[in-house]
Amino acid sequence: MKHPSCRELYRYWDRLRSGLPAPRRTAIEPSDIRTILADTFILEVGERRSYRFRLAGTRLCGILGRELKGSEFLDLWSGEDRAQVAGLLGAVTGEAAAASLGVSAAARSDRHLAMEMVLLPLIQNGPGYDRILGALAPGELPYWLGLDPVSDLSVGSTRLIWPDRDDPFPIALTPQPHIVSAFAPERRRGRFVVVEGGKSGL
Repeated sequence: MKHPSCRELYRYWDRLRSGLPAPRRTAIEPSDIRTILADTFILEVGERRSYRFRLAGTRLCGILGRELKGSEFLDLWSGEDRAQVAGLLGAVTGEAAAASLGVSAAARSDRHLAMEMVLLPLIQNGPGYDRILGALAPGELPYWLGLDPVSDLSVGSTRLIWPDRDDPFPIALTPQPHIVSAFAPERRRGRFVVVEGGKSGL
């Protein structure tokens, strides 16, 4: 997880769960995450593997060029990407895993936008995980964002995280030369580049 919105949402969700697999939906206070609300969404888990938007942030709706409330989340994907995302959603709702995805979005004018997504389980009615808290955030804010809606999402990298076992923000030490993601600040130590975000930041 590299984008600040995804990292902040994960930290907030992790605090709320207080050692349990997932927090309750009623524990989410929009005012607590007001700085990232524009990138966030909540999905309702329905029968037959349906995942409909209950809420969606204004920037997310603007990027996709439409109101997302009530629409099917999986319809944003097609083919193998749809199947892969469905598998990740199954792990989130079935095993209380967190999922992190690198996403590429294609605009109608053949422009492309790199994005990052996080998917986190919530409990609404119990005992299962029947809501998903998520964020989808762009890696940059090009001038055309919101004017040229994106329509096709494809999956780049994927990662499942079990919060009690995995560190979602590892410190990466890589010998130079090194290309650092636009999402992550860097510092240099000798011949290494340090990408910020270890456990000390939690």
